[in-house]
Amino acid sequence: MPEQAGLQAASIAPLLRPDVMESSMRPVGAAGTPQARERVADLLARERWRPGPERVLFAGNGRQAISAAMAALASPGSRIGVEELTYPVVKAIATRLGITLVPLPVDGDGLIPQAVEAAMRRTPLDGLYLQPTLHNPLSLTMPVERRAELADVMERLDLLAIEDAIWSFLRHDLPPLATFAPERTILVDSLSKRLAPGLTLGFAVVPEALGANVSTALRSGGWTPMRFALDAATRWIGDGVAGTVARAKLGAAEARQALVARHLGEFAVRGDPRSFSCWWELPPPWRADTFVAAAGREGIAVTPAAAFAVGRRRAPNAVRLGLASPPAETLARALATLAALARSAPDDLMDHS
Repeated sequence: MPEQAGLQAASIAPLLRPDVMESSMRPVGAAGTPQARERVADLLARERWRPGPERVLFAGNGRQAISAAMAALASPGSRIGVEELTYPVVKAIATRLGITLVPLPVDGDGLIPQAVEAAMRRTPLDGLYLQPTLHNPLSLTMPVERRAELADVMERLDLLAIEDAIWSFLRHDLPPLATFAPERTILVDSLSKRLAPGLTLGFAVVPEALGANVSTALRSGGWTPMRFALDAATRWIGDGVAGTVARAKLGAAEARQALVARHLGEFAVRGDPRSFSCWWELPPPWRADTFVAAAGREGIAVTPAAAFAVGRRRAPNAVRLGLASPPAETLARALATLAALARSAPDDLMDHS
């Protein structure tokens, strides 16, 4: 957001005093500091739910927190169930850790609990990774009833889950899955999307029984946080900067989704008014790879569904549009260009290329 650099700079200015900076230059462990744990517990709190600060652990960023959580749940050769289309970085993490990802079906409400049960009957899973809120890439959000149903299945099957809550700051109205299964869920979040990826912090709310495993994974993986980033985040949360920026980003997301509705309303585009992305099921005869190439010739980058598909599952004929980075005027022009592409035939474009 245009105003956030000034807000963040003013907030952390006291950290640059020599007497304060001396402590910020010292190393810190996965447990961070007591003040940082309290602030993150406040940041993640929802109505009738606030994680215990003693359950909070820290990483350098959200990806590192996910890596540590997966390493704590599974070992090489283990199987982790995921939504059939998932965050591509998780695919890379699983490959590096020697973990097999098992694609599980979703519907309009997200991951299907009965699909988890069916997968467990075929070959037991060692855990789940899922994005209940503003799923990337599908922009789905799991309703409360589905979260409770999934938590019941996890309890019955003795199953643990990693809840990726990275976009949940845009849907503060919903309780996390960890509310319903606190002793079976590692909730992972970070400041990368709330604030900025350049100076960020990852954190995880970890069940007591898994605390030592996740902490060990953070240390052994070299994923513990930098002390300056930890202290900066503590100030940004404590003095309200993080909340101010998050509210501004919510307004920006709504404005950008309005642009999507204006330019792509005639197409099968799925999005949430509070999301910075949308999912476009392309009209025939377009294929995702052909559309990506055509958009690229116009200087527009879109991501094909294949980047998110798990295993050998055939990817749908769809693309993900990321809405956050371009200025609003540039985004509007890009959406208009993409709409014109979709209305034309791929052969027509080849004739003119």
